[in-house]
Amino acid sequence: QVQLVESGGGLVQAGGSLRLSCQVFGRTWSNYGQGWFRQAPGKEREFVAAISRGAGTTYYADSVKGRFTASRDNAKNTVDLQMNSLNPEDTAVYYCAATKLWVGIRVNDYDYWGQGTQVTVSS
Repeated sequence: QVQLVESGGGLVQAGGSLRLSCQVFGRTWSNYGQGWFRQAPGKEREFVAAISRGAGTTYYADSVKGRFTASRDNAKNTVDLQMNSLNPEDTAVYYCAATKLWVGIRVNDYDYWGQGTQVTVSS
């Protein structure tokens, strides 16, 4: 069993930065791939970034590539998402997730989800 708790959301002006953190609880959490998704009002949940288990290879949605960086700290059991050059289109609830797969980019790939944290980018 894996539990995920996100933090770090908030309000930021366009062009600014935020860092989200996901605390992962579970003795075998390193056996899971991790991902970040977001959901804006009236839209479906979409893939943002993922980190594979093992080597920790990262994958990004085209919309955030070059602006967002996902990272994992095995000693602290955390998965972070550094978000730079934010724009209003990045406004959404951001979710941390864990998958039993090596890595996943689809919502249905993931087995465990956090409660989400709101990110609002003002213009």
